[in-house]
Amino acid sequence: MPDVPRLAGFFAVHPPSVRLEGERVMLRPPDRGDWAIWSELRSASRAFLQPWEPAWSDDAVGKAAFRRRLARYALDWRDDEGYAFFVFDSHGDELVGGIGLSNVRRGVAESASLGYWIGERFARQGYMTEALRLMLGFAFDRLHLHRVEAACLPSNAPSRGLLIKSGFREEGYARKYLCIDGLWQDHVLYALLREEWLSNRGGGR
Repeated sequence: MPDVPRLAGFFAVHPPSVRLEGERVMLRPPDRGDWAIWSELRSASRAFLQPWEPAWSDDAVGKAAFRRRLARYALDWRDDEGYAFFVFDSHGDELVGGIGLSNVRRGVAESASLGYWIGERFARQGYMTEALRLMLGFAFDRLHLHRVEAACLPSNAPSRGLLIKSGFREEGYARKYLCIDGLWQDHVLYALLREEWLSNRGGGR
């Protein structure tokens, strides 16, 4: 894969004009103007987020790091490999967190991996529950995926509760599955199928 920052020079980082709107939150792709609010929220939530995420680099919340993220997101959108969104309040004024799909597999799989984070001051207030509902609608109705997968640390009770509440089923236990906070750690695996999503929301096409 060519260097991402170099590729960004060939196609500007202009996120698609996609909006997913709910009662309390609105999802849209991040853009360059979001760096300051993203950096502030991530910095303020660092101790809260670090135990559940890959190790932060020295410039994790810097402008250059943010632009590298945008370049990666642009490539993923273009190539149908991933779809990143920021989660805002319903008015679009305040950044709450982020959610997205990565590792999109087409063909015989039609699946993707789910990931999300939320700022500490917004945690456990129902924002991510609605954001996840909107994300799943995007995954199944607009991307026509068959399966959405998720993995979380066994000790992450809030995340496990969110997935179960949203209809995911626990499918297994993977030893040293991902490198989180600098250590290879075990994860609990979850998945939700399109037919389960349609059934849970009362039908559909």
